[in-house]
Amino acid sequence: MKLALAYFQAETLQLLRIPFVFVASLLFPALFFLILGLPNAHDSITATAITLSFTVYAVIGIAFFQFGVGIAADRFSLWEQFLRTLPVVPLTRFTGRILTAMFFAFVAGGLVIMLGLLVSPARITSSQCIPLGIALLAGCIPFSLLGLAIGYWLTPQAALPVANILYFVFGYCGGLWIPPQYLPSFIAAISPYLPTRQYGELVWSVVLNRPWPASPWFGLLLYSLFFGAMALWGYKRDEGKKYS
Repeated sequence: MKLALAYFQAETLQLLRIPFVFVASLLFPALFFLILGLPNAHDSITATAITLSFTVYAVIGIAFFQFGVGIAADRFSLWEQFLRTLPVVPLTRFTGRILTAMFFAFVAGGLVIMLGLLVSPARITSSQCIPLGIALLAGCIPFSLLGLAIGYWLTPQAALPVANILYFVFGYCGGLWIPPQYLPSFIAAISPYLPTRQYGELVWSVVLNRPWPASPWFGLLLYSLFFGAMALWGYKRDEGKKYS
């Protein structure tokens, strides 16, 4: 775990040294909330649900762009080549990157929440803060692993358009842009099976004061296992091509 924390510290400091990159990633979801979410935030419950939908959108954006696109570019750097020579198992590096994703996701999501509380009728009680934090951090894991898979499977030129497509498709079809009940019927039929919808169900349950349903937890666990396996496969594949 000490090595994973060391990787977390190094990755975080590396990103903080490039303020334009992480500031853009933090501000984009907040602007998206102001443009698409705020006009529909008419009452407290609706405003809170919309705020948290765009909070989830902020979290997955960090996973896709900071880590998916970023890792695809880093694979060809001299620093990455040096790291691959160290006697460290992939799980250690994956854990460090996931912790970094959680840190930046916390900042990006927190910015959207603060904005929602300031400019809309959204309300989050003190008793909701802990379960909300648990749901947001838990949902970050499968998307961080998906970001890793994108980064290790695709070239830098391919990673950016693929991340963009997944970001927008998952956001819309998962019911993060508009309430799931207003989705077109053919999209509504597949929406419950998407990881973004399952992530949304967890955070919406908190603000609606409903017990957490079991199915989203199970679904996100399965997605985590699948995306984690894809990330590990991509890592090993890349390692075999370059270092064997």
